Amino acid sequence: MMSKIVSSLPSENIVNGNIKTVVKVTPPGPRKKLQLAVIEPGLGSGVSSPDYILDNYLKTLTQRVKYHLGFPENICYDHHVALAPLLQFHLNNCGDPFTENPVDFHSKDFEVAVLDWFAKLWEIEKDEYWGYVTHGGTEGNLHGIWIGRELLPNGILYTSKDSHYSVFKAARLYRIDLEMINTTTNGEIDYSDLRAKLLHNKDKPAIININIGTTFKGAVDDIDVILQTLEDCGYSHNKFYIHCDAALSGLIVPFIKNVISFKKPIGSVTISGHKFLGCPIPCGVQITRKSHIAYLSRNVEYIASVDATISGSRNGLTPILLWYSLSSKNQIGIQQDVKRCLYNARYLKDRLQQANISVMLNELSTIVVLERPLDHEFTRHWQLSCVRDIAHVIVMPSITRETLDDFFIDLVQKRKMWYQDGRVKPPCVADDIGAQNCACALHNDQYIFL
Repeated sequence: MMSKIVSSLPSENIVNGNIKTVVKVTPPGPRKKLQLAVIEPGLGSGVSSPDYILDNYLKTLTQRVKYHLGFPENICYDHHVALAPLLQFHLNNCGDPFTENPVDFHSKDFEVAVLDWFAKLWEIEKDEYWGYVTHGGTEGNLHGIWIGRELLPNGILYTSKDSHYSVFKAARLYRIDLEMINTTTNGEIDYSDLRAKLLHNKDKPAIININIGTTFKGAVDDIDVILQTLEDCGYSHNKFYIHCDAALSGLIVPFIKNVISFKKPIGSVTISGHKFLGCPIPCGVQITRKSHIAYLSRNVEYIASVDATISGSRNGLTPILLWYSLSSKNQIGIQQDVKRCLYNARYLKDRLQQANISVMLNELSTIVVLERPLDHEFTRHWQLSCVRDIAHVIVMPSITRETLDDFFIDLVQKRKMWYQDGRVKPPCVADDIGAQNCACALHNDQYIFL
């Protein structure tokens, strides 16, 4: 079914003085929860077959791909045909990736190739690092902070309030004292607050979580400033441990600026493999210094391996998926993805700004933060993530310029409906993204409602 949508858009969408007419296919609605049960054979013709149910589920997912704007997954992944035959095998990478496996059904050789690639990216020699392919960024954070706790048993964990929730989970799991550090409006750690709290607790070691791209605003904490702060506060290298949570931006920032490097005194770095790179199964990579692993490793005779991982049995498919993606794209392909996503993020930010919509974009980020749409159905349709009065769009390699244009047009049209009578006004988000980025009537002298 086709529907014609006529909208008055910002000036660049008005051609020769005429209002542009946009013809669009009516988009599919958000996926509804399925009422499912395990199907018993022989129940008669009134019960749908598993194949029928899966076929409809697949069609729904396919229709909804382009509306996945608020969550950090690159769903542009077309290797399923080549890799599907692997599903007939059970592959388990239990134990240490660098030890011989007593059985054939593993992919540790692929795993080590992936780890070597990231070790080179983050500037640590092959004989100086240890790591493994995790089930995702949360496991990487749990592992990195676990190392810090083992090295500094009475250390205090410092992390900004904008950190991923898994960092706070780690503090609870490991019973570590936690100091939550304030952030600036762009989401970056407040270095003066960090300094004050380090000085207050200078009789105890520091375990510091550094965000290389915060979850909601994509802010990057400055490693060099934090290292200088530690030195100024009297913390020697054996009195602090640094873990870097680079879940999304660990594959973005290195192609813009040399931020992540083991040449600096950092202890571990983790990324999520299913985010910017793209993988159909959640996974991640954790890299640390080989010298730290002796504090964690235990010999497990049953699996004929030492083990310093959290999960024990580990998915043997994900290292192959990551290896295939890295081999297909290589550094040149990833760099092109980074440039395109940064360009598209700036493009969306500029369009929103021109339409007098509150918006912010950090320098090293592809996360466009904007005022929260008034309608829950709108945020659900575009699958936006929202906190307080703000929402965000995460520009990933799988998101096209056309999709961003469709989102922008839809938002402008809906805002006309939400705010047309003046009784309800767009929210003031100065406290969330700064007064300079807020387009409300209070903070924008040139405010004109479009």
